[in-house]
Amino acid sequence: MRQTQGSGQAEGRILLIDADDTLWENNIYFEEVFDDFVRLLDRRDLTPAAVRSVLDEIELANRALQGYGTESFVRNLRQCYERIQGRPPAPEHEGFIRAATERLLNHPIELRPGVAETLPYLAARHTLILFTKGHPEEQRSKVERSGLARYFRRTTVVREKDAAAYRRLIFELALDPARVWMVGNSPKSDINPALEAGLRAVYIPHPRTWSLEQEPIQDGRGRLLVLESFADLKRHF
Repeated sequence: MRQTQGSGQAEGRILLIDADDTLWENNIYFEEVFDDFVRLLDRRDLTPAAVRSVLDEIELANRALQGYGTESFVRNLRQCYERIQGRPPAPEHEGFIRAATERLLNHPIELRPGVAETLPYLAARHTLILFTKGHPEEQRSKVERSGLARYFRRTTVVREKDAAAYRRLIFELALDPARVWMVGNSPKSDINPALEAGLRAVYIPHPRTWSLEQEPIQDGRGRLLVLESFADLKRHF
């Protein structure tokens, strides 16, 4: 664990908490579908990394228009298939893509270690706001199925979690930035933009964070806390 400063034990903080891969598993299910997709392509001339590179390129190009979530991912898989195979999916392969949608939308909610015990502790001491990005209906469905909604004062789903989104949230809720911490696993969406917006951040790495959410962590200058697990929040908040 690395701590830069300022964690303390003061009461009454405002904790913005990420959802996917912070509170519950998410990317592992997309990775499982991707692995099945590679087997479906059956291209022995292409490594999984090469297929991933094509998919990453497509996702980067499309995310500004399509956003995030299951439907966007499946559309990107279809485009990836067409680019690699040079034709639309065969009927049986189209069936796989449709089934992938249902599989991702209906997978069980698996809480990350320490979440079930730690959230009640935090909610009794601080104001918790769930701040996540993605498809609004899909994200809210996950919140409901998780059983965690009761611990949050508010749930906010945005299209993109950049510094501007953090500043809007602070303005709309009239929050004191000095009391706000963002808790999450993504350097790109949770940590760096929160720091850029003048907030504090708690980085809890996940070993399977989506590759497009990875980037070097900015210098927190005393505003960054890095923990090994969600349960470690009890020691600082």
